[in-house]
Amino acid sequence: MSYRKLGRETRQRKSIMSGLTKTVILNGSVITTEARAKEVRKFVDKLITYGKRGTLISRRKALAFVNNDKEVVNKIFNELAKTYETRNGGYTRIIKINERIGDDALQVKLELV
Repeated sequence: MSYRKLGRETRQRKSIMSGLTKTVILNGSVITTEARAKEVRKFVDKLITYGKRGTLISRRKALAFVNNDKEVVNKIFNELAKTYETRNGGYTRIIKINERIGDDALQVKLELV
């Protein structure tokens, strides 16, 4: 499902994407590298779209992606779906911050609109 490999094996990459997605949904934002943020944005938008549909299969797909974290899924279906019901996509934005000191990677803030 992921297009960028991010220098990781498949299991590690899926775990990173799932963890960052959970953080964005629960906290509203996360600071990470630009490449990771561009990948996580796809998953966050897809999960919110599942929440807007509100069907049982959508809930099960969301649960499968976030490793059965019911707190995250309940927030998507009960709060975020209502917030974005009139919006057609584009639920996140990326704000560039600065370069990381150690390896000069571009740091960005991924947040919900």
